[in-house]
This record gives sequence, structure tokens and C-alpha cells, in this order.
Amino acid sequence: MEQDSRETASAGGREAVNTMSDVSAADLSSFVNVELDVENNNNEGVSAETHVSAITQALFQNDEEDEDVSDDDDDSGTDHFNTEKLGTQLQRCEHGGGGSSGLPDTFQTNHLLFYERFKAYQDYVLGDCKPSEVKAFTADYLEKVVEPCDWLALWSTDLFDVLVEVRDVELKDLKACVGLVLPLQCDTRGCELTEDAMQALLEATQHKVPLQELQVVYEESGNFDQTALALEHLRFFYQNIWRQWDEEDEDDDFDYFVRCVEPRLRLYYDILEDRVPAGLVAEYQSLLEKCSQCFQQFSELRSGLSPDSDSELDNVSMVEGLKLYDQLETFKRKLHIIENPLLRYVLGYKGNARPQCVQSRGPRPSGLKVVHVVAASCSTTQLQSLLSARLLPLCSCGDTEIQFHRDPVSAVDSCHQGDVVIVLPGVHSVSSSIFIPDSISVEGFGFPDDVVIEKKNKGDSFVESTGADVKLSNIKFIQHDAIEGILCVRQGTLNLENCVLQCETTGVIVRTTARLNMNMCDLYGSKGAGVEIYPGSVCSLVSNGIHHCKDGILIKDFADELDVMPSITMENNVIHNNEGYGVILVKPNSELRDPRKDASEWMAEDGQVGGVSDPLSLTSSSSAAAQSESTENGMDGDAASTSGRKWQFSRQLSKNKEASCSRVVQDLMDHQVFISILGNQFKRNGMGDFGTFFY
Repeated sequence: MEQDSRETASAGGREAVNTMSDVSAADLSSFVNVELDVENNNNEGVSAETHVSAITQALFQNDEEDEDVSDDDDDSGTDHFNTEKLGTQLQRCEHGGGGSSGLPDTFQTNHLLFYERFKAYQDYVLGDCKPSEVKAFTADYLEKVVEPCDWLALWSTDLFDVLVEVRDVELKDLKACVGLVLPLQCDTRGCELTEDAMQALLEATQHKVPLQELQVVYEESGNFDQTALALEHLRFFYQNIWRQWDEEDEDDDFDYFVRCVEPRLRLYYDILEDRVPAGLVAEYQSLLEKCSQCFQQFSELRSGLSPDSDSELDNVSMVEGLKLYDQLETFKRKLHIIENPLLRYVLGYKGNARPQCVQSRGPRPSGLKVVHVVAASCSTTQLQSLLSARLLPLCSCGDTEIQFHRDPVSAVDSCHQGDVVIVLPGVHSVSSSIFIPDSISVEGFGFPDDVVIEKKNKGDSFVESTGADVKLSNIKFIQHDAIEGILCVRQGTLNLENCVLQCETTGVIVRTTARLNMNMCDLYGSKGAGVEIYPGSVCSLVSNGIHHCKDGILIKDFADELDVMPSITMENNVIHNNEGYGVILVKPNSELRDPRKDASEWMAEDGQVGGVSDPLSLTSSSSAAAQSESTENGMDGDAASTSGRKWQFSRQLSKNKEASCSRVVQDLMDHQVFISILGNQFKRNGMGDFGTFFY
């Protein structure tokens, strides 16, 4: 009965939404900044529900059963979505080739939201299939929803779009048998295409083309909505989700959707919505390309080996194959770290992947020093105070000049080494990032709450410092929509004094080889860590308040062969009211790695490395780290070639203030990354004052 199938589909939809909500809750509890649109859309009223239901009905309604069910039997409340009555529920996509090509419009299907694709892949396309079953499950799904013949489509490639008629579909091979629609209607890009040439091309392919290269021609009846959406899911899957090495990664513990599809789908939308730094996106794309090349070489080498041969050439090829396999596993684990939102948060990417945006100008050839004054307007009283307090002392030498600017960005962009920027009270809105490549001083003239620099547009970071000796003081920075951090110290030294940092996404980031001296500052509101410290950096935190962040301080001690442990000084800081931990340390657990294992043993274990059931297994302890083994495996750097490490986590809970402070100090002093810890206060941090993430 169609009524039963519709009720089952409706129940499945509700179950999928509940599953997504549970996934979101699990991610939030594991410090993952992943925002699902499901809950927001559930609160947007009937219009959002109608849209989702219409798309779902258009995609999954079974037209073959329509004749077997009478109108009287249908009381499920979905009859008003019947496409035969209302026509198509999809939008028209105008062809971009212009009117001269004569090509018809197609269905607009590439605008689907995260939860729409999530539901389709989880409930209808893939289910709980294994990687080796993906093609079979996909073919079975297409068989239920794709029209078998007699529909028009655009065959779209990088070189041309041409109108064809689908005469048959071969779902096992994910291909369609097509014929050319005459007279020829096509749009070419950089080539000339005639009717004879196109007929010859079709004959060479036996008139078979990949289904994912077809776009269904728009028509208003609604009969082809299911077909258009099914081809969109197929096309999106093979372009953005599927990897050619997935089929060889068998794992019985986790299905393919949980292990690969969901994290990759989340990453795709995180990148689309500017939630991932540009440097990390570039590194991810580079890793994908390297992994594809390595897999291609490995596959070619493996196919040329004879299983019964003992020749010297085959022995050499076997050694080379082991090296390629080890390299391939390294690339795959690095990709897994970026794809998994939890590992992406605690590990991130280590190097300065993005090149320095602005080159250092150095000192002026004339030796002239300039004082840059930032003010949209200025009263006489302010000007007199500025002259007596700052300008006259700075301009006592004859080689100093004063310049006036309307915004901080133009002032910093005009600076050379040794210049001073003075920002007068007021709210100074900027639309681009502030890059500081030279040793300069930027100071607010007044209290921090009176001198405000606010960034409103999206971007990787708010302030980036690469100068050898930079100073920022007496300024309040307000961040909106930045991705990488409110302030990023990539190189050199940054001295931050008496500033207020109102974060919205992430806080202060101290990259490898960089140095941060942060004194008497107030930092709050970060959805990640308030201060994120990378290996090889030097960080001094004195008399600061770090509060109402995801975590207070995140320290990344990778302890790789090329890594140098960070050096951290913490004195008289108040770290309180953070959602997670006051201080969290990411470091390797060497006890979990057995270097005596040879390559063949590691390869045998690699077959069992896979997805995540519970990325962090939390255990409470009032003393040293109580560790619990989880099923998560991941690597970074050269050490990623082994698979013996397990992801572990330890947690210290505060029982009372006095015991908590002494315990936290003792726990912190046990780690070599800390040079000095004096007079710090830890209060009301949600998951504890200090935690360690072992990997």
C-alpha cells in the first residue's frame, strides 16, 4: 500500500532528523564546532517544513504504486504533494550558454542543503553499506527512482553540452544509452562540434554515457523530479564524497556512511560556509591530489606483480610497493584528521600553509619615522591631549613626520619599520584583515573600551602579525565571522598589552616559531580555544582573563621528529567559565606505539583502522590522567606511517577550589612545555581545569 510506504518514509525522515540531532549533540560535547541546520529549520515554521517535505516527496514518491491506491485510502497528509496534481517542486535552471545555443533549461538541483543530502544518503542511497557495496546500493536506489527511458537530458562535459534522448539505463554500470536529438543542439567550449563528429563520438562509446554527466531537461509536469534529484545525488557523491581508494578500505565495525560520507559531507559544507581556514582548505586539496597520485602508482605497481614469482625485479617492486603503501596510509590519515571535525579542532594543520600575504617593507631609505594618527574626526581637547601626551614626545627628533588616516587598515598599510600608529577613541569598522609585516607599534589613545576596532566582513583572520617586534596596546578588538582567529601570530614577536579581545569564532593563535607576550588582556567569546599554542612557539601569559570560550588554552605538543615543544609561561591569569577545559594539552602517548613491528605487521593492522564510534572516551580522575582506550586512530607528520596509536583522553575534575588549584598546578608542572606557573586561578570551567588529549 502506498499509504504504508509513505508512513514508513515519514517515520524514517523523523528518525534521520533525530539521528542528526544526536550527532550534533555528540559533536558539541566533543568540542566540535559543527552547526547543523536541522534544529534551526525545525523552528522556522510551516514554510521550511513544506519545503523539506516537497523535496522529499519529489525524490522518494513511488509513481508505480499510484494506480493501485485509491484517494479514499490516503489519509497520511501527503496527498497535496502529489506531483501529478501540483507539477514540479523544483526550480528551473537557465542554461548559461545564452540564447544562441538553443539548449533547453534544466532542473535546479545543486542548491540542496546539508540535511537534505544527509537524509538522502543515509536513508535511501547508501544505508549501512560497506565500501565494496556502494555501487550496488547506488544502482538499487537508482532503479527505484530513475525513469527507464524516453526523457531528454543535457550531456555535459568540460568541452560541450549537447541535447540527447535517454533510451535506456544500465544501472549496474551507472550509465545510460542515449541518442542524439536532431537537429543538433549543443554549446561548445573551445572546440568545434558537428553532427557527424558527435555521432562518431557516440558510436565510439557505444552510445553509453555516465549517468552523472546527464542533467535532466526541465519540464513542469513533475514526472522527472525524482530522476533529476537522483542524478544530482549521484553526481555530488562521485565528485565530492567518493575516493578511489575507499573500496579497498574494508571495515566491518562501521558502515561507509558513518566512517566516510558524513564527515566528508560536513567538511564540504563547512568549507562552503567559510568555516575552515583557507590554509587548511589548500592543504586538504593538496593532500587529495597527492593521495590520488600515490594510489595510482601503487595500483599500477601491484597489478604488475606476479604472485608466484621470486625474481629479483619482483622483490624490488615489492619493496617499492611497501614504501608506496606506507606513504598512501600517511596521506589517508592526514585526510582523516582534516575530515573529522573533532581531530581538525584539536590537531588542525601544523605549518604556515598559507604564504605571507604582505611582505615586510623594512625601514625607509631616508631614515624618516612616521607617526600615523587614526581618527575620522577629532575635538580640540582630544588634539591638545594627543599633542602633549604622545605627539610631542614622539616627534622630539627632527626626523619624524605625522600622517592622518581615517581607518586603521590604511594606517598599518602605510607603515615602515619603526613607525607608530595611534588610534583615537571611537568605533573604527574595518572590512578587511589587518596585516602587520614590520616591527611597529599600534596603540589606542585612551581606555580599551573607548578605542574599538571592529571587523564585520568574513575572512581567515582579523589581525595577522609577522613582524619581528610588534606591539598592540589599549585597543578593543571585536571579531565577526573570522575563521582562523581574532589574532594570529605567524612569525616574529607580538607584545599584546591591556587589550580586550571579543571573539566570535576563534581566539589568539600562536604559530610554530612565533612568540606571544600577552599581558593584562581580557579575552572572551571564542567558539574554539581562547589561546591556541602550536609546537615550537613561545608564549608568555601574564595577568590575563580568559573566559567564556570553548576551551581556555589549547596547547598542541605534537612531539614529532621535526617538532620542538612549545615554551609557555603562565602567571597570575584567571581562567574561568569556559565550556570545556581551562587548559587542554594535545600530545602523543608513546606507550601505545611499538617501534619493533615491521612493515608487514603494520600493513596487517592497517586493514582494521577505520571510523569512529566514540572519538573521545572520557574518564574522570582527580589526580594523573586516567586513560580509556577508544577506537579512534589518526596521525600527523612522519609518525603517521604507523597505526598503533589509539586516541585517548584524560580529564581532571575540580572537587573544590583549593584542591583544584593545587592539583592543576601540579598536573601542569608535570609537562615540560611549561617554564613557569605562578598565581593562576581556575574557576567554573565546565569539564575541568586541565585535560590531556592523547593520540
